[in-house]
Amino acid sequence: MKHLLTLLCLVLLAAGCASSNTPEMRRAERAAAYAALPAEQRELVDHGQIKVGMSTDAVYIAWGKPAQILQSENERGGVTTWLYEGDWMKESRYWAYRQTGIGPDLFLERYLINDYQPRTYVSAQLRFVDGKLKEWQTLPRPPD
Repeated sequence: MKHLLTLLCLVLLAAGCASSNTPEMRRAERAAAYAALPAEQRELVDHGQIKVGMSTDAVYIAWGKPAQILQSENERGGVTTWLYEGDWMKESRYWAYRQTGIGPDLFLERYLINDYQPRTYVSAQLRFVDGKLKEWQTLPRPPD
């Protein structure tokens, strides 16, 4: 029973590590879609680049899974928007105090603390109509 539990943990760990986070893994995952791309698009996808007119499969292989997928509609029909996120660590500095010394020599000492908070933002927005990329834009990181 103990060996079975250990084996199960190893399998779950390996499955968690097998995400499609590299272009090579995504090409293998969608091999048929990659093979069906025109040569120019395969070249772009291999270099992690996208171009208007690409299919959702081509963009997925080039850039990976988006952070969010939104559905909307305009006068021409349904629109799918993919949002990609970027992240950075925002630094905050502040003064803190601590007691130092012993007995009658006890005093407060002031010291500087550097704290870092993870922040995310929408770094790219892509719009698809009928499964084809119609427009895309990258967005700058917000100011600190």
